[in-house]
Amino acid sequence: MIVQRKTINANVSITGIGLHSGIYTKVELHPAAAGSGITFVRADLHGLRIPALQASTTALDYATTVGKDDVAVGTVEHLLSAVMACGLTDVDIHIDGPEVPIIDGSALPFMHLIDAAGVRALDATVAPLRITEPIEVVHGEKSIRIVPSNRLILKYRIDFPHPSIGKQSFHFDFEHDNFLRKIAPARTFGFMRDVEKLRAAGLARGGSVENCIVLDDSGIVNGTLRFRDEFVRHKILDLLGDLALIGRPIIGEITATRAGHALHSQFVAKLLEATNGLADHESREAGSIESFA
Repeated sequence: MIVQRKTINANVSITGIGLHSGIYTKVELHPAAAGSGITFVRADLHGLRIPALQASTTALDYATTVGKDDVAVGTVEHLLSAVMACGLTDVDIHIDGPEVPIIDGSALPFMHLIDAAGVRALDATVAPLRITEPIEVVHGEKSIRIVPSNRLILKYRIDFPHPSIGKQSFHFDFEHDNFLRKIAPARTFGFMRDVEKLRAAGLARGGSVENCIVLDDSGIVNGTLRFRDEFVRHKILDLLGDLALIGRPIIGEITATRAGHALHSQFVAKLLEATNGLADHESREAGSIESFA
């Protein structure tokens, strides 16, 4: 199966605070030429270009960061999830700071942004990464496994010892289900008990009840959920964004259990290694990725 390469029709922008840095930044999406891929452009640093490709991982698990030459762009997963859902293969993402704005904690604002820009087909195609045999990454009770399929299917299971979460599972068929309606609105979440630890580590400086679901030990402290199982839906949103680091569409059935960004990153690296996918990107400048949960 061959996929038509796509970009956007016009420049569009959005501004907001970074979840972890607490820094306000502007993100502007620009159309890009066929074959250029998804690239972050640090507008504040002389246009330094950072390809959204997998290269290295860290053990932290609070967001996904792409970087090059000690320069990074953090919390890219929600934007990349929207980019993947809209079928974009080539776009320049200009940003004037170190982190993509969190906005409301979901992918919905980025879906609306891409819709405002419009999507157009390019005069080029790309071959998806097709899985021909099972590949799995396991770390204790956490795991991600992919098996052959004729389309992309994402299955996620989580289990949090919290009265508002507990055990949840969700099945998303990328070809037949509606990402905009079923996944994009699902927001990131965090626990009040972790806030002090995160901020001591220089994280969550921009987190608030306006941009994530906040939980204390007994329940949700900032309003109602958008879905009864919003937590696991957001995990699927994150996984799709992290799969963007493959650099092309993927075909297979993926089952993730109690995973997060760090395991997603290890999984993408193993996929590329197992399928010789890294060779497909040697012509592009290598980037790096760190993962935080």
